[in-house]
Amino acid sequence: MNDYDALRDFLQRQKQEEFVLSFEQIEEIIGAALPRAAQRASWWDSLRSPDIQMPQREACLAAGFVATRMPDGASVRFRKQKNERRR
Repeated sequence: MNDYDALRDFLQRQKQEEFVLSFEQIEEIIGAALPRAAQRASWWDSLRSPDIQMPQREACLAAGFVATRMPDGASVRFRKQKNERRR
């Protein structure tokens, strides 16, 4: 089980097409603190460097969502992918 399976499971249960979670909410979902790197927008970018394994990105994509860090630097927008773009 990877650290982000709980995030994947949470996202899979969501009915909304798009929503925002604070880092604090994400930490509650995964039951652990996010790494310092999570503050960087690139850490959340679901479309960047697809060849590099990143467990948080894999969890989001597996649930059918693309994640984008918000400009406030303390929250993440999750947007449901269209079926044709799903992996």
